Amino acid sequence: MPIAPSSPILLTRNLLYTGITRAKKLLIIISNENIIDFMIKNIDSKKRNTGLEYKMKNIQI
Repeated sequence: MPIAPSSPILLTRNLLYTGITRAKKLLIIISNENIIDFMIKNIDSKKRNTGLEYKMKNIQI
């Protein structure tokens, strides 16, 4: 899992957790130790506006 330096809004604990939990047999994280530490401490979670609820309510079957 390569993690490059980027915007702090993208470097979240949730992203790191997702990468770790989706690994099937082996996970190798390629990054700077400071970036990983930042991600672990970054608990900011933004509400996603995907429109999924609207789409699900308006499905025509």
